[in-house]
Amino acid sequence: MAVDTSVIGKKTTSSRIALERGPVSNFARALKDDNPIYSDPEKAREAGFENIPAPPTFGFAMAHWGAFGELQPPPDPDGDPQLMAKTIGSLMAKGGLILHGEQEFEYHRPMVVGDVLAGEGKVLDLYEKESKGRTMTFLVMETTYRDGRTGEPVLTTRMNLIHRS
Repeated sequence: MAVDTSVIGKKTTSSRIALERGPVSNFARALKDDNPIYSDPEKAREAGFENIPAPPTFGFAMAHWGAFGELQPPPDPDGDPQLMAKTIGSLMAKGGLILHGEQEFEYHRPMVVGDVLAGEGKVLDLYEKESKGRTMTFLVMETTYRDGRTGEPVLTTRMNLIHRS
């Protein structure tokens, strides 16, 4: 059975995330990175940053710390924040396994403490491959985060979830 590709290009979520010193510094510590640029604003400026930079993989976890309710945009009538869950849920209803297949970060500039980032998500791709007699369905999601003041892109993330029947 072919996968329903009508979700490709559809919007998922809109969000605003404030980058704060505590979560950024704690994330670096959790990664065992003791570079002082992640905790000391002066050291960060000496290294050429405007403020304390976020570690490279912070984009994967930042929504759990900085998506404060009062910052969030009104619901987007064209977006569906449950689109990923609905798509994967329909596959899971048939049984099988879900794997986090890939995570990619494309930085347009460093993310630093004090940034407020506006994120827009969408389904980038949905496709199937056969592997050892099983169907593997790949769901590729993309979120672009823009500087809340300038609108310039800061980070684009891509995540690939895999359902194996």
